[in-house]
Amino acid sequence: MACIKTDFKSLNLVSRGKVRDIYAAGDRLLIVATDRISAFDVVMPTPIPDKGKILTQMSVFWFRIMEQVIETHLISADADEYPEECRRYTEQIDGRSMLVKKAAPLPVECIVRGYLTGSGWKDYSEGKAVSGIQLPQGLKEFEKLPAPIFTPTTKAEAGTHDLPITRNEMADRIGTELTEKVIAASLEIYNRASVIADQAGIIIADTKMEFGIIDGRLILIDELLTPDSSRFWPKIDLEKGRAPSSFDKQYLRDYLLSIQWNREPPSPVLPAEIVEKTRERYQEVFRRIVREKAFLP
Repeated sequence: MACIKTDFKSLNLVSRGKVRDIYAAGDRLLIVATDRISAFDVVMPTPIPDKGKILTQMSVFWFRIMEQVIETHLISADADEYPEECRRYTEQIDGRSMLVKKAAPLPVECIVRGYLTGSGWKDYSEGKAVSGIQLPQGLKEFEKLPAPIFTPTTKAEAGTHDLPITRNEMADRIGTELTEKVIAASLEIYNRASVIADQAGIIIADTKMEFGIIDGRLILIDELLTPDSSRFWPKIDLEKGRAPSSFDKQYLRDYLLSIQWNREPPSPVLPAEIVEKTRERYQEVFRRIVREKAFLP
């Protein structure tokens, strides 16, 4: 059964995002990934079964690897190790939750692009710089960039959209020294992840990360390198010169565009076929990269 929403009466709900329900657990946080899915910043009324478990377990996989690069907020993803007040909900949260350190999030989204696609391609095709970065002329859509680029955005409030900013604008918000640390960590994470994904026949076209501060230390927070926060492409598609298919929610976006939805609430109920095919894409990239059956059939 899909998890659309949690309601843990004995815990203090800190926030309910597009996908995650976050509860206070003493000086820590319990993050529960539901099966909600959003597109164009609007939450769909139809969940994708097991999606929250995939997001959580992929994030845990990557957080543990990237501890070599930077401290992360992950404490545990084992419900048996959670505080007693959380363990009473083990049946609902097992496999889809993380106990994490409480950090002050930076007011920017950190995006690394290795390939020219999405909003980056849109700006480039219109002759614009991509977040202030001038790319070489003559690049094609889906082409690998000469080197990965860091393209930050604002962190939008509910009901609004993230907006691209330049590195200088990011430095104005959080300071030059911290900006340089974030950029260095983001690029290192992307490069390490790309090597691992490549071994599984997957291209990480781009990905979004978030960082926070604890006692003056920069740490990696939120989710990491999931189908919600990244574009995953099968490597073989580009090798054969085809426009890449996707192992993320681009399939859902394409469906919504095909029915000419205006991208405003209320969002349409999703057909069973779209739900199942979206779920299959999430499962496939999980199997290829994490290489563990875990809860999946």
